[in-house]
Amino acid sequence: MTEPTQTQTPAQQIAAGYRFEGPALELGAVGVDGVIDPGAQVRIPLAMMNRHGLVAGATGTGKTKTLQVIAEQLSAAGVPVVLADVKGDLSGLSAPGVAGDKIAKRAAEIGDTWAPASRPCEFVSLGTEGIGVPIRATITSFGPILLSKVLGLNATQESTLGLIFHWADGRGLALLDLKDLREVIAHLTSDEGKADLKGIGGVSSATAGVILRALSNLEAEGGDTFFGEPEIEPGDLIRIDPSGAGIITLFELGKQAARPALFSTFLMWILADLFEFLPEAGDIDKPKLVFIFDEAHLLFTDSSKAFVEQVEQTVKLIRSKGVGVFFCSQLPTDIPNEVLSQLGARIQHALRAFTPDDQKALSKTVKTYPTSTAYDLEKVLTSLGIGEAVVTVLSERGAPTPVAWTVIRPPRSLMDTIGEEAITAAALLSPLHQKYGASIDRESAYEILTAKVVAPESPPTQAAPAPNAPTPKTPTPKEKDEPGVVSEVLGNAAVKSFLRSAASAAGREITRSLFGAGKRRR
Repeated sequence: MTEPTQTQTPAQQIAAGYRFEGPALELGAVGVDGVIDPGAQVRIPLAMMNRHGLVAGATGTGKTKTLQVIAEQLSAAGVPVVLADVKGDLSGLSAPGVAGDKIAKRAAEIGDTWAPASRPCEFVSLGTEGIGVPIRATITSFGPILLSKVLGLNATQESTLGLIFHWADGRGLALLDLKDLREVIAHLTSDEGKADLKGIGGVSSATAGVILRALSNLEAEGGDTFFGEPEIEPGDLIRIDPSGAGIITLFELGKQAARPALFSTFLMWILADLFEFLPEAGDIDKPKLVFIFDEAHLLFTDSSKAFVEQVEQTVKLIRSKGVGVFFCSQLPTDIPNEVLSQLGARIQHALRAFTPDDQKALSKTVKTYPTSTAYDLEKVLTSLGIGEAVVTVLSERGAPTPVAWTVIRPPRSLMDTIGEEAITAAALLSPLHQKYGASIDRESAYEILTAKVVAPESPPTQAAPAPNAPTPKTPTPKEKDEPGVVSEVLGNAAVKSFLRSAASAAGREITRSLFGAGKRRR
């Protein structure tokens, strides 16, 4: 990093803190006192993208386009990206941008050589009711903490759900979809299962009933379509196309708009699953994957203490796996302090200070930035234009860079949606569609708990021997016993059902890690 000198302008002195030896993402140019210096560039070291970051700002200030700029450059550098496309307007990453007067003016102001370019994208949807490739998780893998967040359970109910998962895990009962969990709870609250219910800590029937009602509400709103199989495999999110570009996986909300918090929670499960999947990476030249949470406030609204603690732990630990996490929200205060302290890059678009709460949020935001002699940050943050942001990142040696009023460069890809028909067509042609397009409903807890004892089959009626036919040989005692007890037992339909269940359960570790999520054999 180049040290500033006294002969440089303030903009050049700030930009000196953004000159790095290794590859970096280009964000834009520095502005001071309303004057943009095209020679003073603001950048993020590629090697520091796994130190996480925050993109914040009021509605309409350009946050989404900043995410687009970051994602397309990561892809060009060979880094896969998982991006939550909550509003459905990031599909333009898959198409080249269209030149225009605004783009030409912005490019000239910041010294950017703009040229249209598209990036390789996968379009996936949460569950089976979206326009992308359907993505699912099993209840067992999702775990009790994340499911409690989705269901809106309190701490006591969350604890109860954890005990229910523990009971199912201990008996090898695979919870693949909502009907599996519902059947387990119904069993534990039945006359037959009350002894089991007491045996796992005296779970009250009333609490179990609350959980059942919450499951029914989720199902009624269509929230059951993303629980099941085939479950998404983490490796399918970390792919490079034949040209060496990182593939951008765009998650769309689909028809789950009634439960947007579920969308963010599902993405957090994927992040936890990636943590289990990826080996330790240490310090690397570029991240293996960058994960971007748009509308991150949905993730933390009404969250339990246990949930926030697990998010904090995930963000802390996954850096060593080579994964970067960026949160995008309207206010930095939407992110809990424990998580906010882990975010190395800050890209703050304009804030509005119309109410006393807005003023408090503004003051708190200013305090999270390094001291600046070039700007009055409270004034700057309320006067930024569209596509402008206050930036500070971590340098290659891990130190915060100077605060920079940055005019963000325009995306190379299309700054608009490509339309539902184009997204659907691309999803149908995706190799992921063949793998995840059709749902599978194999034997699991529901089938096992509802199975009835199969009555022994009546032996087939033997036809009378034909005239003059040889008399059948009477088996000796030894021959009579040759099939043996084992064969009879294995031939029993109920036993076959149990063995199939045991075989399916054997492919899964019944141990839990982050968020109580089930660890899978890799």
